[in-house]
Amino acid sequence: MIAVPALADADSPSLPLHVVAAEDLPAWCAGPGSDWAQWLGATGFEAGLGDVRLLPGSSAQDGAGPGLVGAVVGLGRAPARARSRFGVAKAVAKLPAGNWHLSGALTESHAKEAVLGWLLASYRFDRYRPAKTPATLPRLKLPEGLDGETLLAMAEGEYLTRDLINTPANDMGPDELQAAFFDLAQRFGAKASAIVGDDLLARNFPMIHAVGRAAARAPRLLDMRWGGEGPQLTLVGKGVCFDTGGLDIKPASGMLLMKKDMGGAATVMGLALMIMRLGLPLRLRVLVPAVENSVSGAAMRPRDILTSRKGLTVEVNNTDAEGRLVLADALTCACEDEGATVISMATLTGAARVAVGPDLAPYFSDDPAMVAAIEAGAAAGFDPVWRLPFWDAYEPMIEPGIADLDNAPSGGFAGAITAALFLRRFVNTPRYAHFDIYGHVPSELPGRPKGGAGQGARAILYALPDMLGL
Repeated sequence: MIAVPALADADSPSLPLHVVAAEDLPAWCAGPGSDWAQWLGATGFEAGLGDVRLLPGSSAQDGAGPGLVGAVVGLGRAPARARSRFGVAKAVAKLPAGNWHLSGALTESHAKEAVLGWLLASYRFDRYRPAKTPATLPRLKLPEGLDGETLLAMAEGEYLTRDLINTPANDMGPDELQAAFFDLAQRFGAKASAIVGDDLLARNFPMIHAVGRAAARAPRLLDMRWGGEGPQLTLVGKGVCFDTGGLDIKPASGMLLMKKDMGGAATVMGLALMIMRLGLPLRLRVLVPAVENSVSGAAMRPRDILTSRKGLTVEVNNTDAEGRLVLADALTCACEDEGATVISMATLTGAARVAVGPDLAPYFSDDPAMVAAIEAGAAAGFDPVWRLPFWDAYEPMIEPGIADLDNAPSGGFAGAITAALFLRRFVNTPRYAHFDIYGHVPSELPGRPKGGAGQGARAILYALPDMLGL
């Protein structure tokens, strides 16, 4: 796993990074930046979001670069700031190595966003193409009053999630996902186990087995428990390490991103790291059905009827709607712990992306306290979410008549909602939320390089105190 760059030591010498909004630039140039007004004007600096100018001096200072006395980074105008998170994080790629500290009239929220974005922007995935020379990134001092441990825990959890998603399926199958799962458990003294093997899995988790039995690499259910006291939180993450679509096979273009179909598993593992690193006073359980949806003589077929762990029968009307099948058995298991708060996360439906695009994490919950906590947590963690409804009027769409449930209703309407309704049939607690995430950044964004990404984990982390009464 790639290590999170440390923040600069509080006592180390550092150069100022002046953070200036575009509308405040004239006043700044007339005051603290008066010595630099001509220089900034000559270089065309208008304090656009993430725009950086180095401030040259007559000699090298504090090891941050030859002849520098600081730098200025723009925050853009108010509309631009509202449209983009982590604008200050653009400075990471533009500043020389060394120690820096934020300078400017930043609110606590803006300072927290800047530090978190800085840490997230420092991520590099170079497992398959290491840099010729190791990158030496600029380091930032933690502004006074901020909780550095939480920020570092969130960054490390996100790094783990990104690493897992970015690793291709030949190196991140069920075996490798299990190894990463067990490594995470061992690091924090958690207990981890795996249920694997045709007989054992077919008897106890028949839909997980049905989805994964066609693959050369065996399906399994991964189970982790940590913490001895407090309310129980159970996280369930979809771990489809590669999805061909099964016999309803995807076109080649549809498989290009399918290494990320274990993004739900990667995200709950990243969230579990955050929780355990911070030592939150709760009992944590993590369940990951780890499978590949492949094609062979053993593959499940369209119109097969499966009997789930809960006893509900499911007609398979599309073998490419496999994620809800493996989650259903895992959710049944999760709800066998009485009183647990249950959260599932999955790269589940294309309909969710059509509805809200790649940047938002839609979620479903009927519990008002959970909803309020998640909404507040999303704002606190700079982790946007959008609530979609468990719309009861659509329940008949998932009832095929020949079996209890249909895994892929015809018609194409409300695909994210019908998938969520399907999952809810396997949950027996009102304290449940389901996240239908994308797990991928299509193009470079501040603090979010193109590739694997967690969604919803920071929102949940900040929601936990209110959600669980911690």
